Amino acid sequence: KALARRSGKPARRISAAVWERVDSLVRKDWSPEQISGRLRAEPGIAIGHEWIYLPIYQNKREGGDLHAHPRCQKKRGKRYGGRDRRGRIPHRVGIDERPAIVDQKRGVGDWEGDTIVGRGHRGVVARRVERKSRFTVLAQSKTKHARKVRQRIERALAPHKARVHAITHDNGLEFAERRTMAETLEADIYFAHSHASWERGLNENTHGLIRQYLPKSRPLDNVTEQELQNIMDRPNHRPRKSLGLKTPYELFFKQKTLLTVALAG
Repeated sequence: KALARRSGKPARRISAAVWERVDSLVRKDWSPEQISGRLRAEPGIAIGHEWIYLPIYQNKREGGDLHAHPRCQKKRGKRYGGRDRRGRIPHRVGIDERPAIVDQKRGVGDWEGDTIVGRGHRGVVARRVERKSRFTVLAQSKTKHARKVRQRIERALAPHKARVHAITHDNGLEFAERRTMAETLEADIYFAHSHASWERGLNENTHGLIRQYLPKSRPLDNVTEQELQNIMDRPNHRPRKSLGLKTPYELFFKQKTLLTVALAG
């Protein structure tokens, strides 16, 4: 039935009679919000202002002038929520199945992850941050292909495998090979809900820190290993108030380090 409906002609959301009234009101310079609000007050007619914008956009694509009448000439905004159109991740395990103890941050070993995409979609940097210590690990890939991204992440986390117990990702398809990664790292991998960045708040904070050194204006397919290491060293060796002025490195490795200040003579 779904395939039959998809292949058939889409049902008209606004009837011809109602759209004729809407069209005339738009041409009288009424805004979609004014039209929607007024029609709702009349029996049997209820239409949201967003649905009124859709035929206006369609008329514009067809070369019409209807779009010139509304006073607000804003660009069509990005829509949030609703169905995720990026595709499905095989064998996805949602954050609802993640043990509650992960939220308590009792020990080192639970991570959050995401990717930073370079300008023009040239290269990505995968970012992993440990929830308790804030220790950050970066891995660069020239493409966003799931296999390449997985291999780079596995290589970056391999030295810390004993301290990798669980990873929570977003729903990007670059993490589609999560089962292979889970087996290699011997860790559990979960996925946050779509459009719920607050479920990985530390990850969002770390994103801002790393963007200081990898701005949106820069392609990321030419980031060297040495540069990546230098970028990781900045937040990892910086004392954090939230950590009692310890550094993520000290808390992650349980080692106290001395801060050396070099003064130019």
